[in-house]
Amino acid sequence: MVNRKISHRPTICYRPIQPSDLEVLERLHADIFPIRYEEEFFQNVVHARDIVSWAAVDRSRPNGHSDELIGFVTARIVLAKETEIGDLLIYDPLKPDQTLVYILTLGVVETYRNLGIARSLIRQVIKYASSIPTCHAVYLHVISYNIPAIHLYKKMSFKCIRRLQGFYLINDQHYDSFLFVYYVNGGCSPCSPLELLVAAVSYMTSSLKTVAARLRKNEEESPKLPKCKETNFLISI
Repeated sequence: MVNRKISHRPTICYRPIQPSDLEVLERLHADIFPIRYEEEFFQNVVHARDIVSWAAVDRSRPNGHSDELIGFVTARIVLAKETEIGDLLIYDPLKPDQTLVYILTLGVVETYRNLGIARSLIRQVIKYASSIPTCHAVYLHVISYNIPAIHLYKKMSFKCIRRLQGFYLINDQHYDSFLFVYYVNGGCSPCSPLELLVAAVSYMTSSLKTVAARLRKNEEESPKLPKCKETNFLISI
C-alpha cells in the first residue's frame, strides 16, 4: 500500500551508507532523534570504521533524489563478554571471540513510514549477524515512550529482557529504556528463576498425572472383591 503522503509509487532499495551520504545522514539524525551525535560518529559510519550500516533509498524519487537516504540503520560488532547482556547469554567462556551485533541508530523519513522500511533494515542487520559464526544475538535499546518501535521489535520476535531506569538523559530529564534481544546462530538466554519455577511445576504436574493414570489402570485390571455391609464401630476407652 502506497503512503498517501508520497505522490509517486516508491521503489525502495537498500545499500551500504557511503561518504556522499554524510550531510543527509547528519540531518536525518538531527530531525529524528532528541539526542545529538558527535561528528566522529558520522565519520565512522560513512567510512565504515568499526560500524556497519545500510541505507534505504527510493529509486523512483524525482528531481535527482533517487539515491538520497530515506532510511538508515547503523550497528557495531561487540565482544559478548564485554557487553551489558553477557550474563543473559549462554555461551562458552573458553571462546573469547564470541560476539553480538548492537544496533546503534535506526530511522526512517516521516513520509516513508509504515511501508515496512524499518522492518527491512532490521532484517538486513539480522541477516548480517547470522552470517557471522561467532555472533549469538542482535540487541538494542529503545526509549520507553517509543511505542511504535516497541511494537515493531516484538512483532519481529525480539525479546524484551530488561527495563533500565533513567538510561537516557534528554533536556535534563531522565527516561527509561527497554533492552531488546534477537538471538541468532543458536544463541539463547539462561533460564531465569521464574522460568525454572514454571518448568519445575510443569514437570511435577505432568508426573502426577502419569502416576494417577497408572493407578486408575491398575484399579481397572485388579479383581473385584465382594462388597461388605457397612459396620459402625463404637470405641470406648
